[in-house]
Amino acid sequence: MTNPRTSTRHERIDATRNRQAILAAASALFTRPDAAAISMRQVAAVAGVGKGTVFRHFADRETLIAAVLQPRVTALREAIESGPAPLGPGGPPEESLVALVLALFDFAWHNRPLLRALEVQGPDAYYANAASRFWIDELIRRLAATAPGTDHEYRGHVLFTALRADVIEYLMNSRGMDEHRLRAGLTELARAQARSETRAHHVHNA
Repeated sequence: MTNPRTSTRHERIDATRNRQAILAAASALFTRPDAAAISMRQVAAVAGVGKGTVFRHFADRETLIAAVLQPRVTALREAIESGPAPLGPGGPPEESLVALVLALFDFAWHNRPLLRALEVQGPDAYYANAASRFWIDELIRRLAATAPGTDHEYRGHVLFTALRADVIEYLMNSRGMDEHRLRAGLTELARAQARSETRAHHVHNA
């Protein structure tokens, strides 16, 4: 007679193994150039499980992509919240803003296929997920510290839009811009945003 406790333990082990296999398969598939077209059926086939098993662990593609990205998101968030300045707390406002923009660019650069797959999930998918909301809020906070007299909420969203994977790939593939040029442009953009209050003050008093 089967011991119910043993059976339950084996089920938990199988569920953990399946989840790990699904995440490994998704991580491999979503690094391909055609990541945006990868289906849950393909993930299931590579993981060696049924499609239903994939959906039992992950409700949809967006949830699965977020789970693959989560360890990378966590590492960056920890660096922002408790790492050394200027990316972490305590740096000069302008340098802190530039450090955040470049850290987000590096994150987008190294995870472009995954982010492209997330972006095609819907018009709000890039902005509405929990990680993106944290990045946007942090951009807004740092912009407010550098230029408190400006519309930092709007400019935070504009900066974040410049970091979309599809924008980066368009500039690379259609405009011939390399990583160095993109980083330099984003640095210039971030510094311009940080100094916008000073310029506005001069114009007002001219």
